[in-house]
Amino acid sequence: MDGVRKAAVFLLSLEKPVAAEVLSQLPRDQVERVMLEIAKMDDVSRDQLEGVLDEFRDTMLEQVPMERGGLDLANELLEQSLGKEGAGAILENVRQSINSVPFSFLQKAGAENLLTFISEEHPQTIALILSHMPAAMSAEVLAGLPSNKQLEVVRRVATMEQTSPEVVSDIEKTLRTRMMSLFNQNTEKAGGVAAVAQILNVTDRMTNKGILESLDQEDHDLADEIRRLMFVFDDLLKLDDKAIQSLLKEVDNSQWSVALKGASEEIKVRIMSNLSQRAAEMLKEEMEYLGPVRLSDVEAMQSQIVDTVRRLEETGQIVVAGGGSEQLVT
Repeated sequence: MDGVRKAAVFLLSLEKPVAAEVLSQLPRDQVERVMLEIAKMDDVSRDQLEGVLDEFRDTMLEQVPMERGGLDLANELLEQSLGKEGAGAILENVRQSINSVPFSFLQKAGAENLLTFISEEHPQTIALILSHMPAAMSAEVLAGLPSNKQLEVVRRVATMEQTSPEVVSDIEKTLRTRMMSLFNQNTEKAGGVAAVAQILNVTDRMTNKGILESLDQEDHDLADEIRRLMFVFDDLLKLDDKAIQSLLKEVDNSQWSVALKGASEEIKVRIMSNLSQRAAEMLKEEMEYLGPVRLSDVEAMQSQIVDTVRRLEETGQIVVAGGGSEQLVT
C-alpha cells in the first residue's frame, strides 16, 4: 500500500470535520492526490485499516523524545541483574501488560460506532467502559445515550469503586468476541465518491472549489459526480426563498411535477409557498394528472434540477448554505 493510499485510509478513519481540518494543513497538490485516491477507493478491509492506524501510532511514538525510561532501559537493567535469558521472559510479560489497556480495542471504533455498539448494554457495563475511555470520547458517547440512561450511567461512574481485573477481563473478552463477529461478517465500506463529497462538504468554500477545479482537469466525470453528491435534491431546503424563486424561473412546471413526486412533504410545501396561488394550484393539478411515475424518471428529473442549482451557484445567482464554517449575515 503506497503512501497516498495510506493517507486516504487514515483520513477515512477520522470524523469528517477532523479530516477536513487535516486537509487544510496539507499542500494543495497533496490534497488533490489524496482526494482522488479516496474517490477511487471501494472497500477497505478491517486488517488494512488497523494496519494503517497501527503504523501511524508507531510513527507518532517514534517522534516522541524519551530521555529516560522505556522498554529498552528496562531490558538493559534486567539483563544486568538477571542475564539475557531471564530478562527476556520478564520483559515479554511487561510488554503484554503495557499493551493490555482495558477496552483499548474499542477506542479504534470511534465515538459514533462505540455508541451504536454499547447503547443496549446494561448501564453498569457502559459505565465501566466509559471510565476506561478518553474523556472526550466518553463525553460524546454519553451525549448520545437516552436521557434516562445517561443519568444511570453517570451515577454508576460516580459511585464506581475498584473493579476486579477478572470482571474487567470477562467483559472485555465478551465485547471483543461480539465486535470481531461483526467485523468478520463484512469488510468495511470506505472511500468512494460519497466519502469525498462528505469531506468536501465540511471544508471551506475556497478549499473545496480549488480541489474540484483541479480534479476537473484530471477527471471531469469524477469531479462532476462529486459535485452532484455535495448537493442533493433534499438540500433544496438549504436555499432561502430568494434562491428558490430564482430556481423556479429556470425550471418548468412540467419538470417540477415529476421531481416533486418523490420529494418530502417539506420540500413540496417549500416550493409551493414560493409560487403564486394560481401557479401552485396548476402544479398540483399537473402532478395529479401524471399519476404514478417511475422512480428512475423522478430521480433523473431531480438530478437535472440539482444541475440547475449548481449552475446558478457557479454564476453567483444563488448561494447554497453549508460547506464551511462561515455564515451569511444581512
